Amino acid sequence: MAEVVLAAVALIAAGVLLPLRRRLLTAGLALQALGMLLIGAAGAWIAIDGAGVGEAFSSRLSPVFGIDRLSGVMLGLIAGVAVPAAVAAVGYLRHMPRSGAVAALSGLFALALVGVVTARDPSALLACWELMTLLPAVAALVADASPPVRRAMFEYLAITHIGGAGVWVAVLVLAGDGAIGGPPLGPGGATAGVVAAAALVGFGTKAGLVPLHAWLPRAHPVAPSTLSAVMSGAMVAVALYGLIRVMFEWMVAPAWAGPVLLAVGALTAVVGILYAAMQSEMKRLLAHSTIENMGVAAAALGAALWLRHQGADGPAALAFGGALLHLVTHAAAKGGLFLAAGAVQGATGTLQLDRLGGLGARMPWTGAVLGVAGASLAALPPMAGFVSEWAVLQGVFGAARVDDPAGAVVAGGAVLLLGAAAGLAALAVAKLLGLALLGPPRGDASAAATEAPASMVAAHAIVLTGLAGLVMGAGWILPGLAGLAPGGIGGGGPDPLDVPATGGIGTAGLLAALAVATLALTRLRGRAAARAPIWLCGQPAIAREPYTGAGFTKSFRIAVDGVLRSEREVEVERAGGIVQRVRSSGQVPDLVDRLIYRPAERVALRAASGARRLQSGSLRAYLAWLGALLLVSLALLRAGWLA
Repeated sequence: MAEVVLAAVALIAAGVLLPLRRRLLTAGLALQALGMLLIGAAGAWIAIDGAGVGEAFSSRLSPVFGIDRLSGVMLGLIAGVAVPAAVAAVGYLRHMPRSGAVAALSGLFALALVGVVTARDPSALLACWELMTLLPAVAALVADASPPVRRAMFEYLAITHIGGAGVWVAVLVLAGDGAIGGPPLGPGGATAGVVAAAALVGFGTKAGLVPLHAWLPRAHPVAPSTLSAVMSGAMVAVALYGLIRVMFEWMVAPAWAGPVLLAVGALTAVVGILYAAMQSEMKRLLAHSTIENMGVAAAALGAALWLRHQGADGPAALAFGGALLHLVTHAAAKGGLFLAAGAVQGATGTLQLDRLGGLGARMPWTGAVLGVAGASLAALPPMAGFVSEWAVLQGVFGAARVDDPAGAVVAGGAVLLLGAAAGLAALAVAKLLGLALLGPPRGDASAAATEAPASMVAAHAIVLTGLAGLVMGAGWILPGLAGLAPGGIGGGGPDPLDVPATGGIGTAGLLAALAVATLALTRLRGRAAARAPIWLCGQPAIAREPYTGAGFTKSFRIAVDGVLRSEREVEVERAGGIVQRVRSSGQVPDLVDRLIYRPAERVALRAASGARRLQSGSLRAYLAWLGALLLVSLALLRAGWLA
């Protein structure tokens, strides 16, 4: 199996080089897709077979790589997003300036993701982690260097590098203690607390957990859709993989870590989907949805940590398996949705939901991906997203039944927040599908839209096949994923999943019953329903008058406006005392931006302005500052503070 992985890496490397010559773009992307397919197949085989390849974990700073069952699952997840993204890129990037460089950087990005989950020592892990951070930013800037993109990528790099310092602290401290590949760091003492806090901040920043999520809805929408798919489907999941290694395998987490992660995850889920429901641009809606889903997975991991601390290994394994399954189902669905968004943008020239409409009939393959993947994100049965969120909720319910009152209160609150997030997810998906696919076209571009190029249709087919496979196999996959929990809590995992209220009917039987019932109802209905004109209180029905994105969520937005603090502006044009036109605009600013990042930015700018005064250009002033620093250092040394 090691030979297969090495051959796959060689194929991807060749696929990175070939697109640098524009006429070899298709061949290079084909090699990237083939290489990632082989890596995903090898990872799935190792995850099932259990026989790892390569080196074991080591605290030594000597680059080594290897694959165990957990890494195998993550390789399958990465490949499940990267393969259709590479296939779609053949048509998506063809007419883009500097398409060869973007394709090459995308291939390197996929290799960096593979490197993070296969690294077996601190040096390789941290090197691949930094490449994983930098490469998508460079690719996005090569594709589009306009001021908004530069601003978004600057904020992405600033936030993820400041927060990512926690990754370096956690990994290097663990390596210094010999915990990577050796006995795990114990939960007592200040060192364990520092490592746990650093890991939560570092890995949580890259996963988009609140309040460190501000970069995600800025960076993902402005990147090319084929890159956004991998960032939103795989990169954030790899961040939680790193958190799993630290908190479950390389240390025994302190007692507070589980409830804190559970609370942060549940809050992240609600905040993410709340803002997703308010968006009027497709990729921004999907980016905020990614925040929500990472919150759901993080909450499950927090519940697993807390349950392990309480000695409830069975429920802990269920929560852990639910978290992994949710990462897998989210990657498959979100990758497909970003690729579909790229197809919509290519066909209509816009991603504003209020300018779309009627695309379900004009772009059937794209509409199918939006519908099926959206249903999975909304956790509608029998989609795999329903199975994963059901398992997560069962795990969190288990954490709410522990003996510790404080932990039970946190877990009970998390259950309520996750339930609210599930309802809001259905609202956001209904808004997305209703405005983009249904109804009449709201503009000439939507009316003239045609299906995406053949390569993107092929990518859609791959996504639909993967989602169908997850629907069929989610109930069987979950126990195996639960058995991967490090730290001895997995065991054999929970019993095979039976969907509630079905009398134990297996997944295949349930799907067959649904298909037969749907076919029977279709035949009984007979002819298609008659069309009737839209009633608009006697006014003529025009394409601009159906529901808008603001109308879709207005009642809910009014109900929560005390929290959201939305901003509105109304402009009235009059002529001769008669109102000629009324223009209304509004936005829902991010509260975290308003309360944390904007004040922090102002403080930082004032501090920088003050520090700039020190750069006087006078040699005598610089010598005076050095002399003062020397005197202060000597005084501290004399006092024993620097001993």
